[in-house]
Amino acid sequence: MNDADVRRNVETELKWEPSVINAAAIGVGVKDGVTTLSGYVQSYFEKWGAERAAERVSGVTAVVNRLDVHLPNSLARTDEDIAAAAVNALGWNTSVPDGRVKVEVSDGWVTLEGDVDWQYQRDAAETTVRYLAGVKGVSNVIGIKSPVSQAIVSADIEAALKRSAAVDAQRIGVLVNGHTVTLTGTVRSYAERREAERAAWASPGVYSVEDRIAIGV
Repeated sequence: MNDADVRRNVETELKWEPSVINAAAIGVGVKDGVTTLSGYVQSYFEKWGAERAAERVSGVTAVVNRLDVHLPNSLARTDEDIAAAAVNALGWNTSVPDGRVKVEVSDGWVTLEGDVDWQYQRDAAETTVRYLAGVKGVSNVIGIKSPVSQAIVSADIEAALKRSAAVDAQRIGVLVNGHTVTLTGTVRSYAERREAERAAWASPGVYSVEDRIAIGV
Protein backbone atom coordinates (compact mmCIF):
# COMPACT_ATOMS: atom_id res chain seq x y z
CA MET A 1 0.00 0.00 0.00
CA ASN A 2 1.47 3.36 -1.03
CA ASP A 3 1.11 6.75 0.65
CA ALA A 4 -1.66 7.84 -1.71
CA ASP A 5 -3.75 4.79 -0.76
CA VAL A 6 -3.17 5.45 2.95
CA ARG A 7 -4.19 9.10 2.56
CA ARG A 8 -7.43 8.17 0.79
CA ASN A 9 -8.23 5.58 3.45
CA VAL A 10 -7.57 8.05 6.27
CA GLU A 11 -9.84 10.61 4.61
CA THR A 12 -12.56 7.98 4.30
CA GLU A 13 -12.12 6.91 7.93
CA LEU A 14 -12.43 10.53 9.08
CA LYS A 15 -15.76 10.78 7.25
CA TRP A 16 -16.85 7.52 8.89
CA GLU A 17 -15.90 8.63 12.44
CA PRO A 18 -19.04 10.01 14.20
CA SER A 19 -17.09 12.37 16.49
CA VAL A 20 -15.60 14.20 13.50
CA ILE A 21 -18.19 16.82 12.62
CA ASN A 22 -16.59 18.24 9.48
CA ALA A 23 -14.05 15.92 7.87
CA ALA A 24 -13.72 18.32 4.93
CA ALA A 25 -11.99 20.82 7.25
CA ILE A 26 -9.20 18.33 7.99
CA GLY A 27 -6.23 18.03 5.68
CA VAL A 28 -4.35 14.74 5.47
CA GLY A 29 -0.72 14.34 4.44
CA VAL A 30 1.16 11.03 4.34
CA LYS A 31 4.88 10.39 3.89
CA ASP A 32 6.28 6.89 4.43
CA GLY A 33 3.19 6.06 6.50
CA VAL A 34 3.62 9.05 8.84
CA THR A 35 0.24 10.78 8.71
CA THR A 36 -0.18 14.49 9.46
CA LEU A 37 -3.58 15.97 10.26
CA SER A 38 -3.99 19.72 9.73
CA GLY A 39 -6.85 22.21 9.66
CA TYR A 40 -9.35 22.87 12.41
CA VAL A 41 -12.04 21.20 14.51
CA GLN A 42 -14.71 22.53 16.90
CA SER A 43 -13.63 20.77 20.10
CA TYR A 44 -10.77 18.90 21.71
CA PHE A 45 -12.90 15.76 21.70
CA GLU A 46 -13.23 16.05 17.91
CA LYS A 47 -9.46 16.53 17.61
CA TRP A 48 -8.89 13.42 19.71
CA GLY A 49 -11.44 11.44 17.69
CA ALA A 50 -9.75 12.42 14.41
CA GLU A 51 -6.39 11.18 15.70
CA ARG A 52 -7.86 7.86 16.85
CA ALA A 53 -9.55 7.44 13.46
CA ALA A 54 -6.26 7.94 11.62
CA GLU A 55 -4.50 5.46 13.90
CA ARG A 56 -6.96 2.74 12.93
CA VAL A 57 -6.05 2.84 9.24
CA SER A 58 -3.78 0.15 7.86
CA GLY A 59 -0.46 1.54 6.65
CA VAL A 60 -0.34 4.39 9.16
CA THR A 61 2.94 4.18 11.09
CA ALA A 62 2.56 7.36 13.18
CA VAL A 63 0.17 10.29 13.52
CA VAL A 64 1.15 13.96 13.81
CA ASN A 65 -1.86 15.93 15.02
CA ARG A 66 -1.62 19.61 14.03
CA LEU A 67 -5.33 20.31 14.18
CA ASP A 68 -6.35 23.62 15.75
CA VAL A 69 -9.41 23.81 17.99
CA HIS A 70 -11.71 26.67 16.95
CA LEU A 71 -14.44 26.74 19.57
CA PRO A 72 -17.87 28.00 18.46
CA ASN A 73 -19.35 30.68 20.71
CA SER A 74 -21.73 28.15 22.24
CA LEU A 75 -18.79 26.16 23.65
CA ALA A 76 -16.63 29.07 24.82
CA ARG A 77 -15.91 29.07 28.58
CA THR A 78 -13.60 31.02 30.87
CA ASP A 79 -10.58 29.26 32.35
CA GLU A 80 -12.22 29.53 35.76
CA ASP A 81 -15.38 27.81 34.50
CA ILE A 82 -13.37 25.03 32.85
CA ALA A 83 -11.27 24.47 35.98
CA ALA A 84 -14.36 24.29 38.20
CA ALA A 85 -16.07 21.87 35.81
CA ALA A 86 -12.93 19.69 35.62
CA VAL A 87 -12.54 19.48 39.40
CA ASN A 88 -16.22 18.62 39.76
CA ALA A 89 -16.10 15.96 37.01
CA LEU A 90 -12.96 14.35 38.45
CA GLY A 91 -14.64 14.23 41.85
CA TRP A 92 -17.55 12.27 40.41
CA ASN A 93 -15.33 9.73 38.60
CA THR A 94 -14.72 6.75 40.88
CA SER A 95 -11.73 5.68 38.74
CA VAL A 96 -9.83 8.82 39.75
CA PRO A 97 -8.36 8.74 43.31
CA ASP A 98 -9.87 11.52 45.38
CA GLY A 99 -7.67 14.55 45.92
CA ARG A 100 -4.63 13.26 44.03
CA VAL A 101 -5.13 14.99 40.67
CA LYS A 102 -4.65 18.75 40.38
CA VAL A 103 -6.02 20.91 37.55
CA GLU A 104 -4.55 23.99 35.91
CA VAL A 105 -6.17 25.80 32.97
CA SER A 106 -4.60 28.42 30.69
CA ASP A 107 -6.45 29.76 27.65
CA GLY A 108 -8.61 26.64 27.52
CA TRP A 109 -5.67 24.24 27.80
CA VAL A 110 -6.00 21.85 30.76
CA THR A 111 -2.94 20.49 32.57
CA LEU A 112 -3.41 17.51 34.89
CA GLU A 113 -0.83 17.00 37.64
CA GLY A 114 -0.40 14.81 40.71
CA ASP A 115 0.07 11.06 41.03
CA VAL A 116 -2.04 7.90 40.92
CA ASP A 117 -1.46 4.18 41.43
CA TRP A 118 -2.40 2.84 37.99
CA GLN A 119 -2.24 3.87 34.35
CA TYR A 120 -6.00 3.31 33.97
CA GLN A 121 -6.56 5.98 36.63
CA ARG A 122 -4.31 8.37 34.72
CA ASP A 123 -6.23 7.64 31.53
CA ALA A 124 -9.56 8.07 33.34
CA ALA A 125 -8.59 11.55 34.51
CA GLU A 126 -7.74 12.63 30.97
CA THR A 127 -10.90 11.09 29.54
CA THR A 128 -12.99 12.94 32.13
CA VAL A 129 -11.83 16.40 31.07
CA ARG A 130 -11.56 15.64 27.35
CA TYR A 131 -15.31 16.04 26.83
CA LEU A 132 -15.78 19.29 28.76
CA ALA A 133 -17.03 22.35 26.88
CA GLY A 134 -14.35 24.99 26.32
CA VAL A 135 -11.37 22.62 26.47
CA LYS A 136 -8.86 23.22 23.68
CA GLY A 137 -6.27 20.64 24.73
CA VAL A 138 -5.06 18.44 27.57
CA SER A 139 -1.56 17.88 28.95
CA ASN A 140 -1.49 14.80 31.17
CA VAL A 141 1.61 14.94 33.39
CA ILE A 142 0.16 12.78 36.16
CA GLY A 143 2.80 10.46 37.59
CA ILE A 144 2.34 6.85 38.64
CA LYS A 145 3.45 5.95 42.15
CA SER A 146 2.15 2.47 42.82
CA PRO A 147 2.32 1.11 46.37
CA VAL A 148 2.54 -2.40 44.92
CA SER A 149 5.88 -3.97 45.86
CA GLN A 150 5.41 -7.02 43.63
CA ALA A 151 8.22 -7.38 41.12
CA ILE A 152 7.23 -6.84 37.51
CA VAL A 153 7.60 -10.14 35.71
CA SER A 154 7.99 -10.04 31.96
CA ALA A 155 6.29 -13.42 31.69
CA ASP A 156 3.09 -11.91 33.13
CA ILE A 157 3.05 -9.17 30.51
CA GLU A 158 3.81 -11.68 27.75
CA ALA A 159 0.87 -13.78 28.95
CA ALA A 160 -1.39 -10.71 28.83
CA LEU A 161 -0.29 -10.04 25.26
CA LYS A 162 -1.11 -13.64 24.30
CA ARG A 163 -4.62 -13.24 25.74
CA SER A 164 -5.29 -10.22 23.54
CA ALA A 165 -7.09 -10.96 20.29
CA ALA A 166 -5.74 -7.69 18.85
CA VAL A 167 -2.03 -8.51 19.25
CA ASP A 168 0.32 -11.08 17.72
CA ALA A 169 2.32 -11.73 20.89
CA GLN A 170 4.93 -13.84 19.11
CA ARG A 171 6.21 -10.71 17.35
CA ILE A 172 6.65 -8.63 20.51
CA GLY A 173 9.56 -8.69 22.95
CA VAL A 174 9.23 -7.60 26.59
CA LEU A 175 12.16 -6.34 28.68
CA VAL A 176 11.76 -5.29 32.31
CA ASN A 177 14.14 -3.11 34.30
CA GLY A 178 12.77 -2.12 37.70
CA HIS A 179 9.52 -0.23 37.10
CA THR A 180 10.21 0.33 33.39
CA VAL A 181 8.94 -1.96 30.63
CA THR A 182 10.48 -1.83 27.15
CA LEU A 183 8.56 -3.29 24.21
CA THR A 184 10.33 -4.32 21.02
CA GLY A 185 9.46 -6.17 17.83
CA THR A 186 7.21 -5.52 14.84
CA VAL A 187 3.42 -5.28 14.55
CA ARG A 188 1.03 -4.87 11.64
CA SER A 189 -0.62 -1.57 12.57
CA TYR A 190 -0.46 1.48 14.79
CA ALA A 191 -3.59 0.26 16.58
CA GLU A 192 -1.89 -3.07 17.42
CA ARG A 193 1.09 -1.16 18.81
CA ARG A 194 -1.18 0.87 21.10
CA GLU A 195 -2.89 -2.31 22.31
CA ALA A 196 0.48 -3.86 23.20
CA GLU A 197 1.39 -0.74 25.14
CA ARG A 198 -1.94 -0.82 26.97
CA ALA A 199 -1.34 -4.43 28.00
CA ALA A 200 2.09 -3.53 29.41
CA TRP A 201 0.66 -0.65 31.43
CA ALA A 202 -1.81 -3.03 33.09
CA SER A 203 0.91 -4.81 35.08
CA PRO A 204 1.17 -3.77 38.76
CA GLY A 205 4.09 -1.48 39.54
CA VAL A 206 4.74 -0.23 35.99
CA TYR A 207 5.82 3.43 36.11
CA SER A 208 6.81 3.83 32.47
CA VAL A 209 6.60 1.99 29.15
CA GLU A 210 9.17 2.53 26.39
CA ASP A 211 7.48 1.55 23.17
CA ARG A 212 10.12 0.64 20.58
CA ILE A 213 7.81 -1.52 18.48
CA ALA A 214 8.13 -0.97 14.76
CA ILE A 215 5.21 -1.09 12.35
CA GLY A 216 5.71 -3.34 9.36
CA VAL A 217 4.15 -6.30 7.55
